[in-house]
Amino acid sequence: MQMYSEADVDTSCLADQQVTILGYGSQGRAHALNLKDSGFNVVVGLRAGGASWPKAEADGLTVLQPVEAVKGAAIVAFLTPDLVQKKLYESVVDDIAEGATLLFAHGFAIHFAQVRPRADLDVVLIAPKGPGGLVRRQYEEGHGVPCLVAVHQDATGNALMLALAYASGIGGARAGVIETTFAEETETDLFGEQAVLCGGATELIVAGFETLVEAGYQPEVAYYEVMHELKLIVDLLHEGGLRKMHKFISDTAAYGDMVSGPRVVDENSREKMRAVLQDIQDGTFARNWIAENEAGMPEFKRMMNADLEHPIETVGKDLRGRMDWLQD
Repeated sequence: MQMYSEADVDTSCLADQQVTILGYGSQGRAHALNLKDSGFNVVVGLRAGGASWPKAEADGLTVLQPVEAVKGAAIVAFLTPDLVQKKLYESVVDDIAEGATLLFAHGFAIHFAQVRPRADLDVVLIAPKGPGGLVRRQYEEGHGVPCLVAVHQDATGNALMLALAYASGIGGARAGVIETTFAEETETDLFGEQAVLCGGATELIVAGFETLVEAGYQPEVAYYEVMHELKLIVDLLHEGGLRKMHKFISDTAAYGDMVSGPRVVDENSREKMRAVLQDIQDGTFARNWIAENEAGMPEFKRMMNADLEHPIETVGKDLRGRMDWLQD
């Protein structure tokens, strides 16, 4: 493993250089503000008339339409949704300077050839391992969120140096920047989302809820046991791994973890995980997702509605409404 820290970074390579951020969502806003506060010259590229334009201006940033924002930029960061990036790149590519750097926070568009960069451009990845809100908050507190760095195309010979300077600007070098590849970042990120963090976790929660309710237990009690208390366990795992979780849960819970967990996530589950990974690696998932998007996302919408109409959502909304500390 190669990990870079602030001592390994020379940010002078971006002194007096323009960094353009395309997009102003969770990551876009965090990157733009952190870079600005680090002394970088930041321009934000947004669609005229969009809701994000006045927000970025209110944050004290220079905002231009994308085709104007990329002109003269040393780095152009594509911080928009994955499936928007192909058309966005095609709309601005003729105005990107020769020898500039394209930067992505997720490798999907490059790894699955949605964006085919010009040969004269550097192409790099800086992927913070946390949501944009956390990236911003940690920076403001003097800390940082760890990042991954990768180089897909090094036309100038300076791609890694520029990427690390950018990572330092958003606070990532404070926590460490691990070198990877676009393939590794993309495939592991998609797998984590699908098999564990989002797909795996939500299916496990819903299945647990349904099992308890079908057995005659009150839905409200079932919700508390399989959804509400999950945060306690996730926080312990996040802060100190398995060791901290085992330290702070009861011996009864720990014993149940070790004897019953493998009964739920067994070899059959692992085989399903390997199948999910195979679909990611061979491009099946990407092709299906791109086709679904191009068709107007009918199946996506159907599945989303089914999720949001599940009884656990009705029960949870009522219970959360009684918890003042959860209200915005």
